[in-house]
Amino acid sequence: MTRTAADSNGTRRHRATVVAAVATAALALVLTGCVAESDPGQTSAAPTVSETPASTPTPSDAPPPTLVPNGTAAENKPFFDYLNNQAITAAGGQPDGPAFINSLRAGGFVVEAMELTPDITTVGVKADSVQFSVHAADACLIGQWGTVGGYTSIIAAPLATGKCFVGQTRPIDF
Repeated sequence: MTRTAADSNGTRRHRATVVAAVATAALALVLTGCVAESDPGQTSAAPTVSETPASTPTPSDAPPPTLVPNGTAAENKPFFDYLNNQAITAAGGQPDGPAFINSLRAGGFVVEAMELTPDITTVGVKADSVQFSVHAADACLIGQWGTVGGYTSIIAAPLATGKCFVGQTRPIDF
């Protein structure tokens, strides 16, 4: 039995149609798997609202963090951040290095454990950012304030010199 060109084209079209149908079905199955399923235990009834006990403090009701004397950097980081954010607010969003140091000093951190980078560049222009640190019992609490990036802080290991910063820092004589 010989095939004609018409039979061959018909078979090709049939195969192409079958392949397209299978591909479409497979795609539909894949996409169905991407749709989030509802919780099988969930009913159509309205969700119940649980009441929070009145004694549970909300973040705004929680007392501010406090200094842990001779504590680790991790123990004192919440207080470090709290004081630095207070300094930013008190300075109307434009604090300088001394504002941070004075806030940390007033909070009970020891000045001798602090370092501060200059907030005026060598050409006399206000620096884009200032870094300040407190050497805690085990590590350095390092804060940075900049007009572009805002406030950030980290905990870092001290350098081999025992200091938190590389290079020349500003004397804290104010």
